[in-house]
Amino acid sequence: MTDQKVLNSYLPDERPSLGKLLLYALQQVIVMFPATVAVALITGFQVSTTIFASGLATVCFILITGRKIPMYYGSSFAYLTAIASMIAAEGTAEQLAAFNATRILPPELISSAQFGIIFSGLVSIVAGLLVRWGGKEKVEKILPAQVTGPVAMIIGLTLAANAMKDAAPQMLADGSTQSQLVWVISLVTLVSTVLYSRKLKGFLGQLPLLLGAATGCLAAVIIYLVDGGNFFRTIPQEALDASAWKMGDGAIFALPAFTLPRVSWAAVAAIMPIAIATIPESTAHIYQLDIYVNDAARKKGKPHYDIASLLDRNLIGDGICDMISGAVGGPAGTNYGENISTMAITRVFSVPVMFAAGILAMVISCFTPLIKGIYGIPLAVIGGLEIYLFGAIAAQGIAIMIDKGVSMFDSKNIAVIAVIMTFGLGVTYGFGGNIGFFGLNVPAIAGAAILGIVLNFILSIGEKKPSAE
Repeated sequence: MTDQKVLNSYLPDERPSLGKLLLYALQQVIVMFPATVAVALITGFQVSTTIFASGLATVCFILITGRKIPMYYGSSFAYLTAIASMIAAEGTAEQLAAFNATRILPPELISSAQFGIIFSGLVSIVAGLLVRWGGKEKVEKILPAQVTGPVAMIIGLTLAANAMKDAAPQMLADGSTQSQLVWVISLVTLVSTVLYSRKLKGFLGQLPLLLGAATGCLAAVIIYLVDGGNFFRTIPQEALDASAWKMGDGAIFALPAFTLPRVSWAAVAAIMPIAIATIPESTAHIYQLDIYVNDAARKKGKPHYDIASLLDRNLIGDGICDMISGAVGGPAGTNYGENISTMAITRVFSVPVMFAAGILAMVISCFTPLIKGIYGIPLAVIGGLEIYLFGAIAAQGIAIMIDKGVSMFDSKNIAVIAVIMTFGLGVTYGFGGNIGFFGLNVPAIAGAAILGIVLNFILSIGEKKPSAE
């Protein structure tokens, strides 16, 4: 019997009705919002500008890739260390003091970082062109399923700590710890989201994360009314003050604080190499998407969508979007695993939904009450969603290996998978996400992917191809 959710699913070229489309798009925005805003708050980029850049880059990505790939572009954590080192090297004492006081970078430092971010886009563009010239078959030899599957798994598993930190009681500024009632909010969010995704049918069954977030917020309201504990957040005022133009006092409408790039070769040297880290990640994402889209297409009796063959467009689009984000003052990024997990859970793979999500993000970035409203969602609610989403990213890595028939009884496959998993997770949890290697600062995911690629190549030398029966 065909799964009713599959029959109600939306494939990339299918468009829901306007009301459904807006709700699906809002769900995607809520999913991307926490990580994208977190990158802005950690690096000191303007929050509203980062959200706007994310939405603009998503819209451009969809147009660049011919409206065939439903991906959302968001800020990447891979660049945090590089931006921090650039700030330390380039910033004056006065600029660093201002950053430490407000946690917002002075415009001059953002402009320098923009120059490096724009150049980082060239790395993904070159990778995409190499894929186009080399062909999908050669790419799959370099990045086979026994590499992309574990990479996808460590992307999800390395985020597990973030999910639990958000879901658990936080340490407050005065040294005390939040009420244990935080667990009620995060667990209500998690359990309700899982139940909604499993039990609800039809249209509501495609909004489990939105409904789960609403249920978690309702739990937070009840706790506030009964216990007095306020778990809703307030966005830092400094993140709202800077603006290119405000209507009145900016309480309702304020354009993001756009800045122009400033030539800084030091920023290029610090930021550009990190783009290598996003290539295996982006490749794993498109293979994940290919599996789930074609599973839904097969069950609906629709033709095969060869999403994986669009890897070159995906990488080129990623690179151009880095340039677009950097040009307006946003951080470098990549397509988001959280949004892919949302599509896998809801079976809504519609490109128009992602396009609408990009537009919606840009609108939200300009309306102060909307920014405050989305940001105000309790962190415990976000944590409850993340436990599900980040785990789903890891599960999709397993799905890649199953779909491609990776044998777990092959010693070569076991070795490659084991090394990728151990290096990626070990560097994340043992060294804070980056490890020193002969003067280089190697990120966990990039290092694991490169190590896996090299090991797979070495072990494949002299290997006999299985004969076709």
